[in-house]
Amino acid sequence: MSQRYSAAFKEQAISKVLQRGDKTIQCIADELNVNLFTLKNWLKKPRPITMTDTPMNKRPADWSMAQRLALLMESAALEGEALNAFCRQQGIFPHHLEEWKDAFIKATDKAGRSGKSPSDKSLRDDIKRLEKELNRKEKALAEAAALLVLQKKCRAFWEEKA
Repeated sequence: MSQRYSAAFKEQAISKVLQRGDKTIQCIADELNVNLFTLKNWLKKPRPITMTDTPMNKRPADWSMAQRLALLMESAALEGEALNAFCRQQGIFPHHLEEWKDAFIKATDKAGRSGKSPSDKSLRDDIKRLEKELNRKEKALAEAAALLVLQKKCRAFWEEKA
């Protein structure tokens, strides 16, 4: 039994193959759950003009670092189908987001290892000060809650006596 694929799915699959990086066509076919030869036949057919590089369909490599960061921030809370829909809307694939995320992590790790800035000490001091203030406020809140409970019990006790 032959399976029918939508034109949008075929176009997206072809785009994924063309932008696959170091992945093989077989790997892409497995990810999409499509027969390898079906995918190759789609590649052989002439593609419509709509698949040319328009501003909406620019390659993932053409995105600037600021645009990549903005997309990563927008997609951070998305998972599953919502993430896939977001990626389709932007003209990228979820694996591009993972690659960009890894690149940002590596870049920040390298920057962190290069040396500590002078503001690190002041930041640590601020953190300590804020933690002390938070602890003081938590204790005050606990004390106020205990006083309210005691006040409630006292009122209940005096109402019983009356």
